[in-house]
Amino acid sequence: MTDPKIITFGCRLNSYESEVMRGHARAAGMTDAVIINTCAVTAEAERQARQTIRRARRENPNAQVIVTGCAAQISPDSYAGMPEVDRVLGNEEKLRAESFGLDQTERVVVNDIMSVTETAAHLIHGYEERTRAFVQVQQGCNHRCTFCIIPFGRGNNRSVPIGEIVKQVRVLVENGVAEVVFTGVDITDYGKDLPGQPSLGQMARRLLALVPELKRLRLSSVDPVEVDDDILRLLAEEERLMPHLHVSLQAGDDMILKRMKRRHLRADAVEFCERARALRPDVVFGADIIAGFPTETDEMFENSLRAVDDCGLTYLHVFPYSPRPGTPAARMPQVPGNLRKERAARLRALGTERETAFLKSRIGGRAQVLVEKDGFGRSEHYAPVILPAGHIGEILPIDIKGLDKSQLIGALAA
Repeated sequence: MTDPKIITFGCRLNSYESEVMRGHARAAGMTDAVIINTCAVTAEAERQARQTIRRARRENPNAQVIVTGCAAQISPDSYAGMPEVDRVLGNEEKLRAESFGLDQTERVVVNDIMSVTETAAHLIHGYEERTRAFVQVQQGCNHRCTFCIIPFGRGNNRSVPIGEIVKQVRVLVENGVAEVVFTGVDITDYGKDLPGQPSLGQMARRLLALVPELKRLRLSSVDPVEVDDDILRLLAEEERLMPHLHVSLQAGDDMILKRMKRRHLRADAVEFCERARALRPDVVFGADIIAGFPTETDEMFENSLRAVDDCGLTYLHVFPYSPRPGTPAARMPQVPGNLRKERAARLRALGTERETAFLKSRIGGRAQVLVEKDGFGRSEHYAPVILPAGHIGEILPIDIKGLDKSQLIGALAA
């Protein structure tokens, strides 16, 4: 191995942190190492991580195997007990340069994540083979949804100061990155812990003003009741803010939303989507939805199905509910597993239908496409587009000629 191998599970924040670790491990000379950055959002994510750890050891018998991420933070001893694992690092420790190197003797280095009060900005110079980069703007979450274990892996909300975000984005843009995605655990909670309490929208506005060379800005998942007026104004006025918002919806039934301990009701999500669409008519929405949450009846599930149309959603990210030990929802009356899977399948089928309809509506139009790799890019609406070869890293006007399964077919505009 010439470079540390990093295997990433889960969210965009993990992807960002994997790049931080890649830099630290490379600087420490760790050429023969496999770092597995785990996720704890579902039991299935943990099962896949354990399977990957065993495979990593089989395929790299002499490498140092390091396990980190949310699953390792929450259950360090269970991963330290695996014979394939050499070291376990917590979510704070994995971002420190001193955690890496061949002379490390402590096998488990995991602190109390709830004791962490600040989040440092880690300078990333670029993403390997990418023209889009994730930039961490905050860490942790102050909310306690009944199904979620993530705050115990990430800690409470901590925001990165605006000046540090600007510095990071400048470096990325200088190194060829055309599009930045703000990432975190709860980005719409940004700034509440900083002096002056700047909102996410105020920070985004300053960033776009201070880094005029940045061509595109995207937001990762947003909470419909936490989106501030500045974000909506930017959506209306700033072409560099992409017209694609991913809503942390989770359900479309008010009783289920209350039992989840969400902060919004169904009407709040519908109103947010309608308001955003009035300001930017071409905006498209993605959403996370959990199928088969405890106590969900057929009628409640039908409310979630109807919410897809009421909100005008295009991209669905569907999870069949998975009980997490230690969460309140795991102690609630459970929906049978086969029914959870059936409901998830119906939601996914509806999502495919909505996405296909949207992609078909693009045929005959023109899109501005960021070429991510040879022959492939994404439009401003995050639609996948098959392209002529070349032009990696450029944003091109593309005429949309057709649809191949779930990808648009494009040609360079004349």
